[in-house]
Amino acid sequence: MQYLPNEQRYQSMEYRRCGNSGLKLPAISLGLWHNFGHIDVLDNARNILRVAFDNGITHFDLANNYGPPAGSAEENFGKIFKDDFTAYRDELIISTKAGWGMWPGPYGDWGSKKYLVASLDQSLKRMGLDYVDIFYHHRPDPETPLEETMTTLDLMVRQGKALYVGISSYLPEEAAQAIEILKQLGTPCLIHQPKYSMFDRWVEGGLLDVLDQNGVGCIPFSPLAQGLLTNKYLKGIPQGSRASSNRGNGAIEEDHVSDEKIDKVRQLNVLAEQRGQNLAQMALAWILKDKRISSVLIGVSKPSQVLDSIRCLENYSFTEAELTQINEILK
Repeated sequence: MQYLPNEQRYQSMEYRRCGNSGLKLPAISLGLWHNFGHIDVLDNARNILRVAFDNGITHFDLANNYGPPAGSAEENFGKIFKDDFTAYRDELIISTKAGWGMWPGPYGDWGSKKYLVASLDQSLKRMGLDYVDIFYHHRPDPETPLEETMTTLDLMVRQGKALYVGISSYLPEEAAQAIEILKQLGTPCLIHQPKYSMFDRWVEGGLLDVLDQNGVGCIPFSPLAQGLLTNKYLKGIPQGSRASSNRGNGAIEEDHVSDEKIDKVRQLNVLAEQRGQNLAQMALAWILKDKRISSVLIGVSKPSQVLDSIRCLENYSFTEAELTQINEILK
C-alpha cells in the first residue's frame, strides 16, 4: 500500500536552528546505527521510518559502516526511500559519514581524500541519492593531515554531493582546528556529532563551548548510554538487551553494566517518575535542556519507541534542585 504521511506531521515537533546556519533540525533525529541492517526485519525498519516522519522527524542519520554487515543500513534505507520517501526528498535531511573501516587495504579507512571520496560515492549509490544533506568525517585520523580531510569535505560540497559537512567524535582542540580550516575554505562546519549522555559528559569539558563560540551545531549520539538509561536495566541485565546479545559495534559491554551503575539508574528513575516521565524521556530531556544542542539522536528497535522518545519534548526544563540531585546521583 502506498505510504501517505500524516498531514499534521509538523504540528508537534520542535525545530532548532543548527548553529549559525540557515538549517533547522528536529529536536529529535533518528539514527540508523542499529536495527536497519540485513540481519534485521525490513518491514520493521520501514515502520520505524514512517512513524518518525509522521511525527515530524525529518532527519535520518546514517554512516557507511552501519548494519551489520557494513553498508547494509544504507542499502535498506535506499529501498525504503525509493518506495516511500522519494516524493518527500526535499522535506528530509539525510546524513551519512565515513571514517571507520569499510574495505580491505590501506584506502578503506580513516580520513584520506582517496577513502572519503570513494566512500561517499558508494553511500550515494547504496541509498539511491544524488546528494546527502550532511556528510561527516566520522572520527579524527591521527596520520592524515587535517587539511587533507577538511579540504575533501569542502570538495564534496563543491561537487554537489553534500549540502553541508560535519565532524564526529573530535576532541575540543581537534574540532577547533577543523572548524577553522573549513571556515577558511569557505565551507563552514555545520555540526559536530559527539557521544553524550548522563553517564558520558566529556563534551562539557570544552567541546560545547568551542561549538557555541564558532556557531556550530551539536547533535549527540548514544544519549541513553546504549540503553542503560532506560527502564530495561532496572532489574539487572535482561535477556535480549544489547549487553546480553553483544551484537558487535555499539553494543554495550556486559561488564560496563555494574551494580553501581544500575543503582544510579534506579535512583534516576525515581526522579524521572516524580517529573512525570520515564527514565529515557528524562535522559533525552536532560540533554535538550541545553540550548547549544541542535538535536539529539535516538536509536530505536520498534516504532512505539519513537513515539515514547518524542514525549520528552513535553518537559525539558529542570529545576536547580533536580539538576543538583542528578549530579549527586551521577558523581
